[in-house]
Amino acid sequence: MTQSPADRPAHIAIVTVSDRAASGAYEDRGGPGAEDWLRATVTSPMDITRRIIPDGREIVADCLRDLADEQGADLILITGGTGPAPRDQTPEAMADVIDKELPGFGEEMRRASLREVPTAILSRQTAGIRGATLMITLPGKPSAIATCLDAVFAAVPYCLDLIGAAYVETDPARIKAFRPKT
Repeated sequence: MTQSPADRPAHIAIVTVSDRAASGAYEDRGGPGAEDWLRATVTSPMDITRRIIPDGREIVADCLRDLADEQGADLILITGGTGPAPRDQTPEAMADVIDKELPGFGEEMRRASLREVPTAILSRQTAGIRGATLMITLPGKPSAIATCLDAVFAAVPYCLDLIGAAYVETDPARIKAFRPKT
């Protein structure tokens, strides 16, 4: 018997996209930063999967397809590869696999980030849906990840509800999840 989305832990995947972190030349700080943020904010049961992969459109797209389609991730946070450098192709890879883009996520993340650093205008964060999986691209720096998630996460639980993903609740002292009253 299949569990309903409300009766199972959310499966959240965190993907770090970085040539240097994938090769071991650089310590991944983005993945742990995103996980720390989630553990401090999400109060409902969740299972977290973390992956570190190199930059590149095809490898990122293949990883996202696997996590959404084969691993059943409800939410995928992708950190890194969102800048203007030639190897930064995370938004393009996500565009290759999603059914719907949710550009408001990127707009709000950039707005929040611009209050802290003028180079946030170079950021290409966005979000999209593949089946019952919400994907959000994030910067690689832990403080920037927190800024972006603080800006948009109130809408994430309801988005997950709408697409048939697992139920997620938050600590209202940190982020009050918004669900319209029915």
